[in-house]
Amino acid sequence: MRTLLALAAAAEAITGVALMGAPPLVARLLWNAEVSPSGLAFGRVCGVALLALGWACWPSRDNARAAAAMLLYSVLSTLYLGYLGISSELAGPLLWPAVSYHALMAVLLAWAWTKERGGLK
Repeated sequence: MRTLLALAAAAEAITGVALMGAPPLVARLLWNAEVSPSGLAFGRVCGVALLALGWACWPSRDNARAAAAMLLYSVLSTLYLGYLGISSELAGPLLWPAVSYHALMAVLLAWAWTKERGGLK
């Protein structure tokens, strides 16, 4: 689980740094949309949050708790990004790869978390 958790944490931290540095680029790649001045500020705050999530979920002694947090984030991100892709015109070239990535991470994290906790009871 450590490797999977490190991969997920690093990906979110990198996305956070990208959002902090270039929210318009991230918005264009994910949603094919421009960013308003307030969206620019909000994007940077979200970037800080993703960087913090990556930092908080970096593997340590309490991997189960970090994996649960990353699992929740991945499931909710899959659902919301997928919803945006289906129900709106907000679909850039990286939207569906992002949906796929979060869905895959959710499945892998759920599997690893269940395995580490001794399987289903």
